Formats: sequence, structure tokens, C-alpha cells
Amino acid sequence: MPSSFASARVAVIGGGPAGLMAAEALTGRGLQVDLYDSMPSVGRKFLMAGKGGMNITHSEPLEPFLGRYGARRERITPLLDVFGPDALRAWLQGLGIETFVGSSGRVFPTDMKAAPMLRAWLHRLREAGVRFHMRHKWSGWVTDAGDGGHAAPAAHTLRFDTPDGEHTVTCDAVVFALGGASWPRLGSDAEWVPLMAARDVPVTPLRPANCGFDAHWSPYLRERFAGQPVKPVAISLTDVDNTVHNRQGEILLTETGVEGSLIYALSAAIRERILADGDVTIALDLTPGLTLERVVAEVTRPRGSRSMSSHLHGRIGIGGVKLALLHEILSKEAFADAHGLAHAIKALPVRLTRARPIAEAISTAGGIPFEALDAQLMIEQLPGVFCAGEMLDWEAPTGGYLLTACFASGLVAGRGTAAFLEARKGRGASV
Repeated sequence: MPSSFASARVAVIGGGPAGLMAAEALTGRGLQVDLYDSMPSVGRKFLMAGKGGMNITHSEPLEPFLGRYGARRERITPLLDVFGPDALRAWLQGLGIETFVGSSGRVFPTDMKAAPMLRAWLHRLREAGVRFHMRHKWSGWVTDAGDGGHAAPAAHTLRFDTPDGEHTVTCDAVVFALGGASWPRLGSDAEWVPLMAARDVPVTPLRPANCGFDAHWSPYLRERFAGQPVKPVAISLTDVDNTVHNRQGEILLTETGVEGSLIYALSAAIRERILADGDVTIALDLTPGLTLERVVAEVTRPRGSRSMSSHLHGRIGIGGVKLALLHEILSKEAFADAHGLAHAIKALPVRLTRARPIAEAISTAGGIPFEALDAQLMIEQLPGVFCAGEMLDWEAPTGGYLLTACFASGLVAGRGTAAFLEARKGRGASV
């Protein structure tokens, strides 16, 4: 093996934002970096996520920003202290990518596209010496890595399945950024889970996050209203810790149930209630801009010969998909009871029975827990092996929070790898 720090070889496995950021951090320390990805090109999920407008981060103040990471806030905060949303925007500017803040506070590149950013980034990485190896799917280690996890191995020998057969690669350290289990056709297939488990690395079961949920609609609602947005609307939900969540936004009716940005923001709470209780009932406020008293007053107002549906449309603007939801959930008798109907408009109970399959989710929860890692994201029982991105056990809603933490974790893992190799050199060990 080479004996100088500068000639140490690091393998980065996974070509999403976390892996690419780790590679950049490593080349910045003068290390030789080889990046491997199972797909024909890198950044496929990143490009897909940017098709509707590349939401890169969010401009809200740091305190609520950190709150988006829920139970993992304390673990994500140190990463964002290193590379937070402001640093990410400055980094993008260094790539020649200007950004702007949208009306919702989300941050986008000025052209709203992911491809120009990725092209500029890859050009810079290649100029820095990163070598890319496509269609290389990691399939495990060749030999044991270390003395029962107590000593750093001199090298890691990795196996890759390629179109030309199995290849082996020897490196001084490795950064894994293999993603979760969502969108497996783009490379995040979670086939790393049994490989890590075989080395006694704990892995929290992967679960869908930022996902839709089933509601068992009638054929009429599916055929007439699937694909239609419900807005504005607010959701009230009590989570497994008896915390009440109230949020306003937009949902989308699907053939199987509901999805959309508001559902994604509450997906962790909804999912955990279903896991605990078998199902969960959320309350939809179909008129979030009106008080209950106002709705009661308008709905109970004499309507003469008009139908209740016409009355609702004329008095409080309820029609279309919102009206269809009322008919879907309420009996004929309940719909005809003006006072009860008014209360249902402000808190329509919708029963959700299960999350959609993980392959349909935008992201995943679960993965390698932070408790198995040191502060630099190295697996403590596998010295020289670092992890970053969505394969770690955390989750966040859409809105730029996912990407920001992926970038940050990649940077921390890359810097941590460089520090590990430099420290080992300082102890006189071969690198």
C-alpha cells in the first residue's frame, strides 16, 4: 500500500448528492478518489426530483428549519452546523448557479433545473481528479475488515458486480452513500442492508417517508376525482406521543387515497400511528380560512328551495372535489343535517389504513442509526468505513430539507475520512 497521505485511495460508493459531496471534500484534501455507482450515470434520483423544479433548500430561520428533522434533530444539527442552507447557497454560487427564494420560502436555482447544476459539479469533480466508475454495483467485502472491529484495517477490499463480471477494488477507506429504498429503478434499492447486517452493523428497518396513504375510496370518487388537488385544506392529527399536529396546505386525491405536500409533511406521524394502531383517522378542515362559528352560521342559514350542495357552494365556496369528499364520508342523513354538516366541513374524518409501498415513496426513514456512528459518520465497529445521505436513519419532509442534510452529511463524511487517514498516518500506520 502507498505510504503517504496524499496517495491514499478512497472509494465513494453512490453517486447522489451525498456521495458527490464526499468526493469533493476528499479531493479538497488531496486524496485519490474513485466513485462507483450501479447506474449508467450519477445523480439519477437527483435529476428526477428536479423535474418539477429543483427545490434545493429552504430559506426559513434555522430554528424551525432544524425542527423539520423531528426525532433526529439533535443528530442532524451538527451536520448543518458544518454545512447549512446558507452555506449550500454560497456553494452553489461558487458553481455558477444563482438561486432565488420562492413565495413559499423554498430555494430554487434561477433556471429551476437540476441538470445544469449537476453538469457543472461533475466537471469540477473530474477536473479535481475524481474517477467515475459506472455500472459498478457494490456486492460486499472480500475479506474481514479489521480485528473484530477493534483495529483499523490496512485496506478494504470491495466486490463489485459489473457488466464484465465481478471486480475487486482495494482502498484505504470507503464512504457509502447508497440511498434508501425509494425509487429503486433509479438506483436506491437498499440491497446494501443485508451486506451491512452481515458485518453486524445495525440497520433500523427502512420505511416509506414523504409518501401517500391508502383510504379505500369508492369507485365513484376514484373515477371522477383521482388526480385532483384539494386546496386550501388543513389537517389535524394526533401522533403516537399524543401531540396534536395542525397544518394547512394542499393534498392530492389519488386512486388509492391521498398524497401531496401536506401529507408528506405529516407522513412520519401518520405512518407511526398506523404502525401502532393499524389505521389512523385524520381530520380535514375544508374551509381553513373560516371559523367554525362562521361555517355553522352560513350552513344553517335558511336555503329555501336550493339544494344543500348549491347552498354550500353559494355560502362558503364548497364544491367540486371538496363536495365530493363530503358525500364520500358522510351518510345522506348526516349531509342533510345542517348543523352536523358544518362541523364535518371543519373536521371531516378520513381514515387512512396504510402507507403506499416504499418503492413509490419520495424518501425513506430508517437505515444505519447514528448511535452506530462517531461524530464524523464513521461506523465505529468498522474503522475507515463512513456513511452519508439517506442510508442513515433520519427523515425530513420535502421542501429542501432532505437535500440539505444529504449534502451536509456527505461533506462531514468526506472530511471525516480525510481526518481518519491523516490521523492514522500520524500514528505511523501505513495508509
